[in-house]
Amino acid sequence: MNKKVVVTLLLAFCNLTFLQAQQYEIQYDNMIYADGIASVQLLVGNDQLSEPIGTFGDTFHISFDDLNLDVRHLKYTFIHCTHDWLLSQLNPIEYIEGFLEDDITKYEHSFNTIEPYMHYYAEFPNENISFSKSGNYILYVYDDTPDNPVLTRRFMVLEPLPAKIVCDVHSAIDVNNRFTHQDIDFTVFTGGYRIRNPQQTVHATIRQNGRWDNAIFGLTYRSGSNAELFFNYMDGRNSFPGSAEFRTFDISTLRSNADHIVGISFVNHHNHAYVLQDDARPYAAYESRGNMNGRCYYRNRDLRNDYSEDYVFTHFTLKSTFPFNDGDVYVFGELTDWRLKDEAKLRYNKEFDFWETELMLKQGVYNYQYVFVPWGSTTIDATYIEGSHYETNNIYYIYVYYQEEGTSYDRLIGYQPCSITDK
Repeated sequence: MNKKVVVTLLLAFCNLTFLQAQQYEIQYDNMIYADGIASVQLLVGNDQLSEPIGTFGDTFHISFDDLNLDVRHLKYTFIHCTHDWLLSQLNPIEYIEGFLEDDITKYEHSFNTIEPYMHYYAEFPNENISFSKSGNYILYVYDDTPDNPVLTRRFMVLEPLPAKIVCDVHSAIDVNNRFTHQDIDFTVFTGGYRIRNPQQTVHATIRQNGRWDNAIFGLTYRSGSNAELFFNYMDGRNSFPGSAEFRTFDISTLRSNADHIVGISFVNHHNHAYVLQDDARPYAAYESRGNMNGRCYYRNRDLRNDYSEDYVFTHFTLKSTFPFNDGDVYVFGELTDWRLKDEAKLRYNKEFDFWETELMLKQGVYNYQYVFVPWGSTTIDATYIEGSHYETNNIYYIYVYYQEEGTSYDRLIGYQPCSITDK
């Protein structure tokens, strides 16, 4: 082996060893650590609405903006995790092929935007770095050394010949939740996998829309045979509140008011857009509408150039007939990275008797909800303001993991998206 390659590998291994020793510095979740980083997307290919899951032959695409225009020497690596997103027992050299880290060398300046930014992007696996095991992974991006975290993203690698999953989303069996909740039952046809001791070695996860905070982890099969594993329950462990269809707005153009936008202005050298005032709707009837299940889609309809999407201060207002005396309300969805962000928290405007906030968002089409978080809690309630309906067209993602006896990691052997309309 070339001496330079050996030295590079040793340095990379030292960095990864340091990273493992400093685990508490990052979270194994979708997080942003550096100021100015925005609009992070981890996709399969270039489909903006794709999930970050693929097989060994698929190409993952990471992209993000740096509004601070900092000079960065960005690198990334992979961290293998268990089925419930803890650090797995594998050493990096057991699941990474090639170098243990790679540079992000591709970047572009924004084109003709009021808010300048640097757009970074990279694709993997590539000739420098790849992975050899299926399962859950953290993509860790850092600035020069692992002790300068920039962002982390979850992604999943599926076995080449996955098991087949047949799912059924329906109103809850529990009579108390029949009109407000959804149960997700599913059957796993193991196919070519010879599953031994499935009660101990097979675990399933159910995720609602883009959220991880309310995902159900560690489901074990209820009954079955060697070839079929049934995950259907009577005790509600597979149940989610349906909530309501996501709200939407469109800021892909700044020349006119698009969907649910009532005003556009240019003030103090910044673009501003005003979303149509929303009403709290906890007891409203179910309303069907097409949506992206909380996602966003970046685009600029006024310019066709790459990286021409500008950033817009987007204003939200919420009218409620009841006060929020014992908790906080947030704008929530992919536009907030599916997290509770301080800038997304609504403040009460006494003069106009509504709740308001503003977010700096990249041009595009957005879904969002208002969620409630009781004081002293971190539990997100998407029903307090939006209501909850069993008819809501949520999308659920089912992941099935198998830790084969004699091995020390969870293989991802099955994946299936499903919704209540899949009948």
